[in-house]
Amino acid sequence: MSHIASSPPEGAAADWTVPQDWQAYTAAEHAMWDHLFERQSKMLPGRAVDEFINGLDVLRMSKPGIPDFAELSDRLMKATGWQVVAVPGLVPDRVFFEHLANRRFVAGRFIRTPEQLDYLEEPDIFHDVFGHVPLLANPVFADYMQAYGEGGLRADGLGAINRLARLYWYTVEFGLIRQGDRLKLYGAGIVSSHGESIFALNDPSPNRLGFDLKRLMRTPYRIDDYQQTYFVIDSFEDLLKQTVETDFAPLYHELEGAPDHAITTVLPQDAVFTQGTQAYANAKARA
Repeated sequence: MSHIASSPPEGAAADWTVPQDWQAYTAAEHAMWDHLFERQSKMLPGRAVDEFINGLDVLRMSKPGIPDFAELSDRLMKATGWQVVAVPGLVPDRVFFEHLANRRFVAGRFIRTPEQLDYLEEPDIFHDVFGHVPLLANPVFADYMQAYGEGGLRADGLGAINRLARLYWYTVEFGLIRQGDRLKLYGAGIVSSHGESIFALNDPSPNRLGFDLKRLMRTPYRIDDYQQTYFVIDSFEDLLKQTVETDFAPLYHELEGAPDHAITTVLPQDAVFTQGTQAYANAKARA
């Protein structure tokens, strides 16, 4: 979610969608998808939430390489009523929310190069599709994403998008979940990253704290490196319930002018799974 040009670029529709143009992908681009898919799908069982692993089946296309959005959308539509639409890159906030509210997930068309294997600044098709789409095949998470889009449209009218963006970041992109007696991954930014799939669960550096909506909205996040704090939900059902049943307007009003918590802070009232050493971030800062 980024503030960019207010009108769609040449070749895009009014809602910023463009043809995926699947036939234009090269053999090297398909091979990159296959490499990334194999690497992540081998390492994630036991680490990612069961619903994500089950949802990976929706990405097993009849053609090799990068998924064809038409076929993928047909599978998703039958499962949860969602579809995947191609966009040229980042889209304005309101466009993003409108798509989510109408059960359309926007995905970029390009795929990273070998030089960008483990880090790239703008999300590519592997992050967008491998990271996000498997959970859209889960009815509860699919409803959460629609509810988030509807909430985003309301937040836009209340001037509170920056607060709500933190909810998306700390759940949809970098969320952890408690499953049984273990923490597992579900955020798209983690499950699509080989390095962060390990870091988020195993490294002693980050804080891992229980999900608290108001506290989360006062917590900034990292856009340039691994997270210094992760929030842990109890279930997708609880996440959906809190999102649907919370009246966000008075919450935004309450938080207006409230100072942010430092990204590394652990508060006395936090449910603490791990109080991190912050060794990773501190070492990077000194480098």
